Amino acid sequence: MTNDGFRHSFKQSFHNSLGLAVYSCGIQKCSGGHAWGPAVRDHYLIHCVTSGKGVYSFGGRDYALQGGDGFLLPPGVVASYAADEEAPWQYCWIGFNGTDAKRLVELTGLSYENPIFHFTGTSLPDQLEKISNLSVSAHSNEARAEAGLLVFLADLMDAFGSSSSHRASGYEYVEKAARYIEYNYSRTINVDDIAASAGISRSHLYRLFMENISVPPNEYLMRFRMNKAAALLEEGRLSVGEVASSTGFTDQLYFSRVFKKYMGIPPSQYSPRPASPEPGSEA
Repeated sequence: MTNDGFRHSFKQSFHNSLGLAVYSCGIQKCSGGHAWGPAVRDHYLIHCVTSGKGVYSFGGRDYALQGGDGFLLPPGVVASYAADEEAPWQYCWIGFNGTDAKRLVELTGLSYENPIFHFTGTSLPDQLEKISNLSVSAHSNEARAEAGLLVFLADLMDAFGSSSSHRASGYEYVEKAARYIEYNYSRTINVDDIAASAGISRSHLYRLFMENISVPPNEYLMRFRMNKAAALLEEGRLSVGEVASSTGFTDQLYFSRVFKKYMGIPPSQYSPRPASPEPGSEA
């Protein structure tokens, strides 16, 4: 094995995703000693080591890994990893985030306390290779990347996770509330309406949202409306006032203020994201 590295990947800017969004995905054959960190990520990152060796340092521990091993890097924690000098590893990775990301990762059985897994005999690397080969400049491929990520996480759940945490978490109420928002966001609904649709109190709904997706229900509703508004503005068929009415706002000026808060620019200046993604950052 030579120490000449190669890399194939994509990276895209985050949207204010309500569910799950792929941030980056790729394959890299590292040169000897190639390292990242110590540093933190602002999203989840899962690596599958397909050959070679390296060390993952996380949570005060050093994990010596080789082909067939994988590791989780959660957001907001200090970590580092480095390829072996003599037999540097090759790995594939996927980075993602969104309001559903924390819950889905927990269901895989991976966690801060248990960040390592062994995937020999699974198709996990093949799934990541398929995602990394997509051109996410196309909206359809962005959807395919998210679908591929869900399959990847589902296979992790089958191999290492447990459904008991889902049943005990009360997430079914969060799902009911989310469906109600999806079907009624264009109306002038509020948190009381959402709680009533789930059959629980407003305070109980707040607690379950925070426990399961770390976002309060009023914020979830507003983000959902802003994403829908952005999508309508990208289509270019409706005026700002029509977009406001279509996303549950009766006051166009208030809609414009909220949109600027979330998107950084007024709705009158909003335009589609660039056609080509930025080059991938080091994974």
